[in-house]
Amino acid sequence: MASTPNEPTTGNAGPGREELDALRRQVVDLQRVSSLGVLAGSVCHELNNALTPILNYAKLGLRNPDPEFRRRAFEKILDGAQRAAAITGGVLGLARPQSDVRAPADLVRLAEEVIMLTGKDLQKGRVKVEFRAEGRPHARVNPAQIQQVLLNLVINARQAMPEGGLLKLSVGVDPAGRLAEIRIADSGKGIAAADLRRIFEPFFTTKIGPDSSGQGGTGLGLSVCRDIVESHKGRLRAESRPGQGTTFTLRLPACASPLEKEKGAA
Repeated sequence: MASTPNEPTTGNAGPGREELDALRRQVVDLQRVSSLGVLAGSVCHELNNALTPILNYAKLGLRNPDPEFRRRAFEKILDGAQRAAAITGGVLGLARPQSDVRAPADLVRLAEEVIMLTGKDLQKGRVKVEFRAEGRPHARVNPAQIQQVLLNLVINARQAMPEGGLLKLSVGVDPAGRLAEIRIADSGKGIAAADLRRIFEPFFTTKIGPDSSGQGGTGLGLSVCRDIVESHKGRLRAESRPGQGTTFTLRLPACASPLEKEKGAA
């Protein structure tokens, strides 16, 4: 029996809050995997660079009976192994399923790891990196999620400089000491004012077709970045002028480091 216009209907309700949250998590995961895919070749190259001296010094150490030479060889092997562990640790931290556990994190260290993971990709794109840190600001965050944001912003900056350029990444705090700030500035082509107002909209992109590395734009990266930052009670803003590059500023509520807390409790 057909329903009358005044009768309630069923089965047409939109997705509930739980379904929307699940979809949002899936989008975040897909965007993270996409970013890792961009860097897969570069990360493998960096890992190979770390493993090569380990193998070479191990062979030399086995052949040379001099204790002092072997000691130096072991030091080189240790250095290479620590770098390899840092690379794999960074990739695994981004790739594994993410919980929503948050704790005070060293933002300088997170930024340094992202630079390490993107270093070969930037070098290949003829992009010079200037990194500056003022102090060791901490924020209560999910480290992998904040690194996902930084990774996406760095990749975007590289894509905005197809002929090479300068990437400036800085970490510090605002004058009041309440907000930790991370700035990523490129010397690329910039963004028109009309587009700048829309860059955080889902599925909006200023990228036309694939770049020289074969990567295009889905229009989800910046939208996901903004959602992650705002879920941490932070802000993500962009400033740009055509022909003068773009600057993204990520602000997060600062917190004391674990060491500072221990000193305060003593």
